[in-house]
Amino acid sequence: MAAIVSTDVRVTGGVVRGVREGATVAWRGIPYAAPPVGALRFRSPYPVVAWSGVRDASDYGPVAVQAYKGQFRGMPPEVPSSEDCLTLNVIAPALPPHRRMPVMVYIHGGGYSAGSSREFTGQGESFVRTGQVVYVSFNYRLGALGYLDFSRYSTRRRRFESNLGLRDQVAALRWVHRNVAAFGGDPRNVTVFGESAGGNAVTTLMATPSARGLFARAIAQSSPPSAVYPHELAAVWAEEFVEVVGRRKGGGRPGALSDEEAVALLTETPAADLVAAALSIQASTPDRHPGTFCLAPVIDGRFLPRHPLHAFRTGRAHRVPLIIGTNDREGTIFRGRIDILPRSPARIDALFASVPESARLEMRDAYPGLPAGRSAADFAGDYAFWYPSVKVADYHSRYAPVHCYRFDIAPRLMKWVGLDATHGLEMYALFDQADARVARAMTALGGRKPFSSAGERMRDSWLHFATSGTLPESWPSYTEHDRRTMIIADSDRVESDPRPARREAWSRFLPLG
Repeated sequence: MAAIVSTDVRVTGGVVRGVREGATVAWRGIPYAAPPVGALRFRSPYPVVAWSGVRDASDYGPVAVQAYKGQFRGMPPEVPSSEDCLTLNVIAPALPPHRRMPVMVYIHGGGYSAGSSREFTGQGESFVRTGQVVYVSFNYRLGALGYLDFSRYSTRRRRFESNLGLRDQVAALRWVHRNVAAFGGDPRNVTVFGESAGGNAVTTLMATPSARGLFARAIAQSSPPSAVYPHELAAVWAEEFVEVVGRRKGGGRPGALSDEEAVALLTETPAADLVAAALSIQASTPDRHPGTFCLAPVIDGRFLPRHPLHAFRTGRAHRVPLIIGTNDREGTIFRGRIDILPRSPARIDALFASVPESARLEMRDAYPGLPAGRSAADFAGDYAFWYPSVKVADYHSRYAPVHCYRFDIAPRLMKWVGLDATHGLEMYALFDQADARVARAMTALGGRKPFSSAGERMRDSWLHFATSGTLPESWPSYTEHDRRTMIIADSDRVESDPRPARREAWSRFLPLG
């Protein structure tokens, strides 16, 4: 009988005991930083607190505190949640490798307010069962605890640091760099990838100086790369948030709180109340500040010294190979509870007001019927996801290999309801979730086989990239000259400069970088 990987592994802090699950071994709930509670709330992640004996790593750690029925659907109430959430999971093939394996580190999405590493994307079995990679996923701080910048309230006695969720991500990658060899992984061969907010994390990490050397390549799926904001705007959101918390706790009229009172509110208010207050700011931001999203990284001048798009344009982003892409119609899903994009007439008018008339006319030609219906959804999705991703590809291709894709395939039901290949759809294909309840519903009217086949091709490409740093010859590299893009559809094809009229309209409407 072939030997299997030991389930007891020594890592930073002590020994963890995983569990054999068929052809894989999993270690879950491993701390990668100290619990960010008490005096460590709103502070950079501190080193792991050591434990004695063997730590059971058979189950996930608590998820970050979040709202189940918030702007984004969070984890259900029966799933344990806590401020003490900085844990990660490692999944490896059960058979010992002949040499250290490439590592894939996944960053979950959820609008930086929901989600966790225990979702199907964090489990990664479809990647690990190939025997080619070690898979890592992790939790990080969300909402006000991770993505509002309260540094303006810092005092000598109580510091508040910025970009806490981003700092957590760097801490997790640093843990991987130091410990993954014990699980059979190669710390010099790490691919970081993520979707939506996780995609934003990837493009932002590529511009974060302290992340240098922690990953060898990157994949950004449906990233909104522009969703990184100046310190001044982040300070406005922080003040609005403190006012909401103060009103809810009877702390006085808006604007009447002193900085000392604000510090007390932020440090003493229960986490669940902070989550509830953040929902109020999230709901008002799309109309008060059209085209922005309040829970996002901030350009603080130190940890994140410049906007990622500027870093890409000037070659200061980490020069690692990159796959980046979006789905065909990203914006169609953003309605109702998650109506956060600039797709209403008032929000679109606010964006139009700041550009020359010639740029407005060109944009209306590119999106006939704007600001109505279908055109509004496509305008909003392209504003947030597609065009900024094109600019990342343009800029980064000057300095490192880039491959671009567009995911076009949508089951018949998705087309019938007008969603098409919308934001997040490719995740069910990529992670082999055709049997999941949501995927079964989507394919109820047909299209299951081509949808699953597209996911298998994507997964093969992601594994090829993670193991070799390249893609097959059928997927050519991307340059500003030809903009060759893989269109993932019933039958994959390569197009040069897809949708050039839209791209040219955006170049005059929204100069980036």
